[in-house]
Amino acid sequence: MKLGVFSLSLSVKDIHASKAFYEKLGFTTFGGNIDQKWLILKNDQCIIGLFQGMFEKNMLTFNPGWDVNASKLESFTDIREIQKELKAQGIVLDSESDENTSGPASIVLTDPDGNPILLDQHV
Repeated sequence: MKLGVFSLSLSVKDIHASKAFYEKLGFTTFGGNIDQKWLILKNDQCIIGLFQGMFEKNMLTFNPGWDVNASKLESFTDIREIQKELKAQGIVLDSESDENTSGPASIVLTDPDGNPILLDQHV
């Protein structure tokens, strides 16, 4: 199972303050829209997302089909295949994608310690 590129999605209180802080650590804006209160920052191959008011907890994020530059991979495991495999292993999903569709979709699950995990396919 290929989960795609990994990033940490941070629930922040003040996106401007968080952006300034992470820029001091060498991160640069890679995507997003600060007016909509979300940004994607990158430092080499490390990726973080800053999200103000969009979710309660920090979460692990995987993007099937993307590399670290948000470029489509030639070969990847589709989110619907990942979903089928996880369910076959007895993993309960908090939200599922429609298995009768193709293209962009997402699923959410929670690890045993309560950490949310988002698998978000954009291709």
